[in-house]
Amino acid sequence: MIYFVGAGSGAVDLITVRGQRLIQEADVIIYAGSLVNPMLLEEKKPGCEVFNSAEMTLEEVIQVMKDAEKMGKMTVRLHTGDPSIYGAVREQMDCLEQAGISYESCPGVSSFCGAAAALNLEYTLPDVSQSVIITRMAGRTPVPEKEEIAEFAAHQATMVIFLSAGMLEELSERLIAGGYQKSTPAALVYKATWPDEKTCICTVGTLAETGRTQGISKTALVIVGDAVTHSHYRRSDLYHPDFETEFRKPSSQS
Repeated sequence: MIYFVGAGSGAVDLITVRGQRLIQEADVIIYAGSLVNPMLLEEKKPGCEVFNSAEMTLEEVIQVMKDAEKMGKMTVRLHTGDPSIYGAVREQMDCLEQAGISYESCPGVSSFCGAAAALNLEYTLPDVSQSVIITRMAGRTPVPEKEEIAEFAAHQATMVIFLSAGMLEELSERLIAGGYQKSTPAALVYKATWPDEKTCICTVGTLAETGRTQGISKTALVIVGDAVTHSHYRRSDLYHPDFETEFRKPSSQS
C-alpha cells in the first residue's frame, strides 16, 4: 500500500495523528526534501528506507514504490502541506493505478491555513469576503489562460497566492490590472508555522517593495483582500441572539 501523507505546513506538531502513525509504520518514506520539515523523519522506525524526492524524477519515485510493493513493504509518500494543493499527486496516482498498486491519501494542514494562523486571520468575513481563491502566478510552468491572476482579481474575493514570491512586481501589476486598488490590504507570510516564520502586512501596491526590504523572494504566501486587515466586517448571524438556528431560538422568543 502507498500512503500519500500531508506533512503539514512546517511545524512538526501540525501533522495529523494519522499521518504521524503512518510515518511510524512505514517501511519506505519518500519525502519532498526541499519543503518537508526533516524532523518528521525522526518518527520513522529502525530500518526504514528514506528517499528525497527533490533529487528524483517522477519515474524514479514510482520505481521506488513499485520495488517496495514487490517486497511487501508499506510506503509513505510525504508531501508538504496538504497533498491536494500543488502536490503533483494525480500523476503519481495514475501511474500506480496503471501498475495495479493500491493507495490512500491522508490530508494535512496546508500552508494557507498556517498563514491564516500566523496572522490571526479569518479569510471569510461577512460583508467583506465569503470566497477564497487559491492560485499562483504563471512562471516556469504555465496556468490556464482563464485562470490568469487579473481574471481572478476581478472577483475582489480573498486571494491566497502560492509559488509567486519571486514575482511580486509582476503580481502587483496583474492584481491592479484585474481591479484591486493599490491600497488594497495584502500580506506576505514567509515559512508559515516554521521557527523562522515572518509576517508582513502591506498593500497590493507595496508588495514588491515589502518583499525587497524584508528579503522575501521564495517560500512565502501572498494574501490579498480586505479580510487581511479585518476591518468593517459585519457580525455573523450564526451567533447573533436574534438569529434562529436548529439548536437555539431567538432571544425575543425565549
